[in-house]
Amino acid sequence: MGTQLVEAESIDFAVAVWREEGIWMAAALPVRGAITAEALTSALRQFPGEGGVYGLVAVSDEFFAAVHQIGDRTRAFISDSTAILDWSLADELAEMIGLQVEEDELEDFEAIGDLSIFADFGLDATEVSMLCADDEMYPDEQVKVIAKRVGFAAQLASVLPAN
Repeated sequence: MGTQLVEAESIDFAVAVWREEGIWMAAALPVRGAITAEALTSALRQFPGEGGVYGLVAVSDEFFAAVHQIGDRTRAFISDSTAILDWSLADELAEMIGLQVEEDELEDFEAIGDLSIFADFGLDATEVSMLCADDEMYPDEQVKVIAKRVGFAAQLASVLPAN
């Protein structure tokens, strides 16, 4: 696959969110800690969290990845399946979670992976899929909608880079 390496300049933002005593917390991740799947999952393991920690990484206004790290267990989805063909981070995450994909079956603006990672917070796979299929929204806007639905919008806003 002709993937482009994700470099620090490609990362729009990388954040970790987790719950402590039922309250959402958020922290910006160093972009260097989000350029590979291994670096991202390693960075996420440094955070506490009653049910693991979630990582959200937006890349070059093209796609975002959501990762749920619980100890050594990784769940993830990629907002646009075609990113696997174009971006190393998406390709590595797909491989890490064991996604078997055929290039000719990938669709633009179709999320791929574990779309139910936010289901415990009332955001089901169907809603995630519909949100990611909205080609009128940029990845950062999609992440903000997820944050609002799940309940960490204020925490996310506090750690996102100013535009």
